[in-house]
Amino acid sequence: MNISPHFSLSEFTASQTAVRRGIDNTPSPAALENIVRTAQLLESVRELFNKPIRISSGFRSLNLNRAIGSKDNSQHVRGCAADFTVIGVELDEVMDCIIVNELPYDQLIREFNSWIHVSVPNMPWIAPRREALIIDKKGARPWHSPY
Repeated sequence: MNISPHFSLSEFTASQTAVRRGIDNTPSPAALENIVRTAQLLESVRELFNKPIRISSGFRSLNLNRAIGSKDNSQHVRGCAADFTVIGVELDEVMDCIIVNELPYDQLIREFNSWIHVSVPNMPWIAPRREALIIDKKGARPWHSPY
């Protein structure tokens, strides 16, 4: 099932952990609405670079989220977040481009120099915080462009 021009629901719900452990990762109708909003934000990112995006983690049911050791209040559980990379583009460039182009992200986090976490607000009527961070083995801190 396509949820936007370039993303399918299966991209947002795919999980090797869920398959291995037999965890149902089917989103509720409310989570599906949020997944669509997250996909729309990723469509905007895709347009900036005209390159494919690889989603490494999207929606996570509460049971799946717990199985991977994440917090119950993760935006992934609501369908409001995705971890991704833009094929062939450096993470720092993606971060800067999203910020400079004022896309409506709630959080934008470069995580462990391996992927970017992006989220939309938990409810569509809430204004995005536009919080940009880095998380790595040194901890979490505000994003500062290296350029």
